[in-house]
Amino acid sequence: MSDRPARPPRPQHVLHVVETERLTPHLVRVRARGENLEAFRDSPHTDKYVKITFAKPELGLEPPYDLAALRETLAPEDLPVTRTYTVRAVDGDEVTIDFVVHGDEGLAGPWAARAQPGERLVVSSPGGGYAPDSTADWHLFIGDESAIPAISAALEALAPDAVGAAFLEVQAADEQLSLDAPAGVEIVWVHRGSAVAGATNVLADAVTSWHPHDGRGHVFAHGEREAMKRIRDLVFTRWGLGREQVSLSGYWAYGRTEDRFQAEKREPIGQIL
Repeated sequence: MSDRPARPPRPQHVLHVVETERLTPHLVRVRARGENLEAFRDSPHTDKYVKITFAKPELGLEPPYDLAALRETLAPEDLPVTRTYTVRAVDGDEVTIDFVVHGDEGLAGPWAARAQPGERLVVSSPGGGYAPDSTADWHLFIGDESAIPAISAALEALAPDAVGAAFLEVQAADEQLSLDAPAGVEIVWVHRGSAVAGATNVLADAVTSWHPHDGRGHVFAHGEREAMKRIRDLVFTRWGLGREQVSLSGYWAYGRTEDRFQAEKREPIGQIL
């Protein structure tokens, strides 16, 4: 066991839904407003993420939730549940989060599909660890639907003369978004067709055919865990990039629930770097 003290939970913010928008057949955008959002506005990261806490409405729990105290009083099946999502944008007192929705599958997606104005959304203060390196000679972004919000934000943060590419995996052409990127950054949409997300090699195969530009690059690659392991071998072994040039991690894992995925981060199967 580690002697390192547990990291204290980030402060919670109670937001209220302003509006929702179906961007594609499987992507819903939720805009929510709150107060005291300095932590969001001050974050320099384009991959800032929050923990969203969902509580059973019938229990009447009021946020902010003291999860440690609730563990002492509630049955395990009644405890609030957290899900991790990337913040797409922050504008003043408004936070935008995009949710992948596959019918009634999961927890957060179905909530977003049904969310109504005024509904409560409880999120943590944001974490994050990446922003495009303005001194890099080229940029490469790689991800599936789970990473598109962070990649979109990073593309918008690039200098107008930035060069590189973004490889984005979606199911089909109707899932593509109009992205704001410099003219020198190629946007490549990779379609997996009828295959289940996370069950193919289409993303890694597409990136394999790309050749880095001259000079020092900066890579952001996030998405399904096994796909990111294949990307890891490409950027470090084949291209010889240094660790400081690459932001790489799994946002989710095929066939795993969120809770199991988070637990596996401490196991060999969950290790990418």
